[in-house]
Amino acid sequence: MIDLKTIDKSWTLFLDRDGVINHETVGLYITRWEDFKFYDGVLSALKVFAEKFGRIFIVTNQRGVSKGLMTEQDLKYIHLNMLGLIEANDGRIDKIYYCIEMESESPNRKPNPGMGLQAKRDFPEIDFKRSLMIGNTMNDMIFGKKLGCYTFFIASNRPAPALPNATTDAVFSSLKDIAELMIQ
Repeated sequence: MIDLKTIDKSWTLFLDRDGVINHETVGLYITRWEDFKFYDGVLSALKVFAEKFGRIFIVTNQRGVSKGLMTEQDLKYIHLNMLGLIEANDGRIDKIYYCIEMESESPNRKPNPGMGLQAKRDFPEIDFKRSLMIGNTMNDMIFGKKLGCYTFFIASNRPAPALPNATTDAVFSSLKDIAELMIQ
């Protein structure tokens, strides 16, 4: 595992959304802002991350739009409200990348690296070797490794992979636990 104390503004953080930042029920979708609930400690963790990382991005598959469970405007409204609360608590997200496509072959659908490559086009200073992907699925871990990132698995609502593991560098129970290690 990387020494979290060595992370500085030259590093980039990629975060999955559902199951990492907010509560998720596997197989269901967050389709309305009223259903979006931050995990305990996430807002304070994002404040720590804003102080440590140069760039912070959310990369999230949002197939519920293509399934007709919500509109893209609904998704943008959820993100607008989420960002407002993050910023009100001194956190920061530089950009949200999302994939609404149904097909697993879509270059932007995790585990494919399209959203990360788009971030690199938008922010050329990103160095994937100095980047961390935090997610709660093996697709998140594979996405991170395809880009060359370090990967942390959040065991919030899915079983954690056994370590050592080729796609997962560490397992944590929450973003709060990671943030606490960064400031100890």
